[in-house]
Amino acid sequence: MKRITVLLAEDHDIVREGLRSLLELSGDFEVVGEASNGRQAVDLAKKLKPTVVVMDIAMPLLNGFEATRQILLAAPETRVLVLSAHSDDEYIAHMAEVGASGYLVKQNSGQVLVTAVKEVASGHQYFSPSILKRVGNAERKSRESGAAPGKTKRALTSREAEVLQLVAEGAANKQVAAELGISIKTVEKHRQQLMDKLDIHDTAGLTRHAISTGVIENSTQVTTD
Repeated sequence: MKRITVLLAEDHDIVREGLRSLLELSGDFEVVGEASNGRQAVDLAKKLKPTVVVMDIAMPLLNGFEATRQILLAAPETRVLVLSAHSDDEYIAHMAEVGASGYLVKQNSGQVLVTAVKEVASGHQYFSPSILKRVGNAERKSRESGAAPGKTKRALTSREAEVLQLVAEGAANKQVAAELGISIKTVEKHRQQLMDKLDIHDTAGLTRHAISTGVIENSTQVTTD
C-alpha cells in the first residue's frame, strides 16, 4: 500500500518533531517536508505536492489562513488539515472558507490525528467532534437566514493579507517590500487599501485587527488610543 505523503507546517520545533514521529510510527505516512512558517509551507507544497498538509494557524511571516489559500491555488490536489490550539468559530469558518478539508484542536489524541489525515487524504472532510457540531449548526443557521457561509464583507486580497501580517508583526515598509519582493511604493498602496477596507487608520489598529482575527498571536501588548 502506497504511503500518504505529508507536509508539516508548524512553527514550534518540538511539536513538529512529535508530529513526524507519531505519523511515521503508524507506517502509513511519509513526512516529505517540514515548514516552520507559512511562506515556507507554501513553497514546499508547490515543490513537493504532498497529499496532505497538516497546518497550524498561528505562524510567522504568513499565517495558516493565507498559506492554505495559496497552497490550494498552487496545488489543488493537495488537502489541508488544520491542527491548531484555537477553536474559535471565526477561525473555523475562515479555514473552511479558504478550503481546508478538516480541523483538529491540539487537545485531540494522536490516534485522532492519524484518522483525520487518512480521511482527508481519501477526499473526505474531518473535524473534531465538538467542532463538527458547531460547523453543522453554523451551516444550518446560514441556510435558514439565506446568507452565504464564510463570506466576509470586505475580503482582503492575498497580497493585502500578507502585508497586514507583516505590518502587524512590526515590519517597516522597507522590510515588507524586501520580504515580498515588491517596491516600497506598492507596500504603501497596499497599506492604504487595507485601512480603507477595514476602516482602520493607524498601524496599532491594524495590529489589533490582526490579533482579533487570528492573523497573528497576541504575543505583545498593543496599546489602545
